[in-house]
Amino acid sequence: MKLRGETISLSNSSDPYPRIEGESGLTRECLKILVRNSCRIQVVTKSTLVARDVDILKNACASIAVTITTDDDGVAEITEPNAPKPSERLKAIETLTKSGIPVSVRIDPIIPFVNENQNRLIAALGSLGVKHVTASTYKARRRDWQRLVTALPEVAEKLKRLYWVQGVHASGGALLPKDMRFRLLSDVRRLVLQSGMKFAVCREGLSELNTAVCDGSWLLSKTAR
Repeated sequence: MKLRGETISLSNSSDPYPRIEGESGLTRECLKILVRNSCRIQVVTKSTLVARDVDILKNACASIAVTITTDDDGVAEITEPNAPKPSERLKAIETLTKSGIPVSVRIDPIIPFVNENQNRLIAALGSLGVKHVTASTYKARRRDWQRLVTALPEVAEKLKRLYWVQGVHASGGALLPKDMRFRLLSDVRRLVLQSGMKFAVCREGLSELNTAVCDGSWLLSKTAR
């Protein structure tokens, strides 16, 4: 199969910048191949390594989606201990936007009593030139739930009834009650729009909140070269 300008997402089920990428450079080589074949590239990552590849990405039809769930490094150390600190990811975003690469940010998941107040993070994103924010609330699955209980037992106790008694059950897990999700995500939307960015919600059944396509693909039209 030959590449002929397709849209390629790196990647939807795993991070294209695992730790070994710092030594192997395999993702960097893949980006070079995609650019040579005029592909439109969407990168979805939590890694700061994406900033290393600015020299390639700034000459491509590309957009970058960076996941940041909180601007609090201490909270992030508990909820995502193996990921780079949010402060480091914000620096990577600054490197990307200063190079003219369109960036979206995924605030996912939002967990009540943990990271529902996103004022500072969203203000920071707007000041850095981020174009688009996608947000989703935490979906509780049995395996993930046990990790939450272990990491944040007091929070889990507060959320237990909201998810497993009052929540919406779907696809092997549970979401918060719809009215609560609407309130949480509406608050994020308001802050995002105030900061001059587009907003979208995925997998929540609340598409009426969207001001742009959920996956941020609209940003690729801004980078056609």
